Amino acid sequence: MDIIVQKYGGSSVGDLDRIKNVARRIKEKKETGAKLVVVVSAMGNSTDELLSMARRLSEKPRPRELDVLMSTGEQISIALLSIALNDIGCKARSFTGHQIELITEGFHTKSKIADINTSVIYEELDKDNVVIVAGFQGINTNNEITTLGRGGSDTTAVALAAKLGAVCEIYTDVDGIYTIDPGLYPNARKLESINYQEMMEMASLGADVMHPRSIEIAHNYNVPIYVAISTGESPGTFIKESDEIMEKTVITGLAVDSNDAMITVNGFPYNINFISELFRGLAEKHINIDMISQTTPVGNRISISFTIPRNDLDIALKSLKNLEKKTGPFNTETDTDIAKLSVVGMGMRTQSGVAARMFSVLAENDINIKIITTSEIRISCTIDPKDQSKAVSAIAKEFNL
Repeated sequence: MDIIVQKYGGSSVGDLDRIKNVARRIKEKKETGAKLVVVVSAMGNSTDELLSMARRLSEKPRPRELDVLMSTGEQISIALLSIALNDIGCKARSFTGHQIELITEGFHTKSKIADINTSVIYEELDKDNVVIVAGFQGINTNNEITTLGRGGSDTTAVALAAKLGAVCEIYTDVDGIYTIDPGLYPNARKLESINYQEMMEMASLGADVMHPRSIEIAHNYNVPIYVAISTGESPGTFIKESDEIMEKTVITGLAVDSNDAMITVNGFPYNINFISELFRGLAEKHINIDMISQTTPVGNRISISFTIPRNDLDIALKSLKNLEKKTGPFNTETDTDIAKLSVVGMGMRTQSGVAARMFSVLAENDINIKIITTSEIRISCTIDPKDQSKAVSAIAKEFNL
């Protein structure tokens, strides 16, 4: 059975006319003989609107109730799309995460997919139905509705494709993956293909086209992904395993993230157990840490700087405050006025001098760096946001992005 999993983002189903257009595209695909599973996001900005309503009622709404609330957006989308499909003679049935037994684990609003029971999906495909699945949501072992966090519909689609042995097509409001967000650099080039490792780095570093967890699943299960505009007006980008042509390019893309905060802990004890406990405490709160820098010990004290998502700042500071009960007092500084620039490319594995070129360009443009980290295929640094546009343009020209 040749199965294709398609995912349509919120902008693709933002109003009834767009839902009708998506229905027509699905019908055309089905008429080629394909068995279709379609994952749908909430309409337009409806998730943001629901979240806004909750926060107008409470400064700190309970995560459980947020999940119950936010999951309703996708339920509306799947029902409307199923209605539209059946109206044009294309048999379809809609299902929530609960109904297909998409089992999750972890915290409310940040859950992860543990397993999917595909029996209902196969039954419906055998009946020649298009299966419409709500993205972003699932059910945990306590029978509680949970959501997967921002970009969770991508994760739902790729996980379903992995479970069903299918290819995954992501349809959105952009016509593929670019070397740089065209909104930041209009001359950016669209990529014909990008490998899993580079896309995972780009997604985790601020590129909004795909969610990092979805790419991780695709990589682990070798799920080919095609990203394209929902209207089908132009060819998209393939995300796949690396090949020889990809590795000839030194830098594949540049990502920018303005949603991080930097925490610097000064006068912290130079004790590996305390350092371990600092980061373990943050991990237990499910706070993702990206960049880390530590100074040389002076008087058995060090400074540690690291970046986290800005919306996790309050939780992180509480965790550090609790740590002082064990380590004794230390000074904590925060900086929310940062922009993180990252260049990504498999070519860095074999070609030297990328860091020198990048920092030379920044120096020539009088752009100061606050913190730097590297990995095998990426270099990241934080700068003042006012220098962001200048830095993006200069780096793009240096590396022909």
